[in-house]
Amino acid sequence: MSLTKNESVDGTTLTIQIKGKFDFNLVQSFRQAYAQMSEETVKVIIDLRETDYMDSSALGMLLNMKKTIDSQVQTIEISNCQPQLRKILQISRFDKKFDIS
Repeated sequence: MSLTKNESVDGTTLTIQIKGKFDFNLVQSFRQAYAQMSEETVKVIIDLRETDYMDSSALGMLLNMKKTIDSQVQTIEISNCQPQLRKILQISRFDKKFDIS
């Protein structure tokens, strides 16, 4: 499991990519990834393209992130969900809180 963070050239988009398991072991690095975003950031993308597992702590991390940065950004998007992850997010009603693609 790993986490990478990339900012767009103009600094308006922050992409956090999770590889492997999205679980409690990523709490610190996930929090640091969005805590250090630039003031110009208006969109945050959580890219789950290479994520194969997500547990309840990952859901908690997403909610904490939303609570922390919601007033600073216009959009928080969860993208490239595998079908099983999309189902977890829908059952948890995250599709009402986040843009999921």
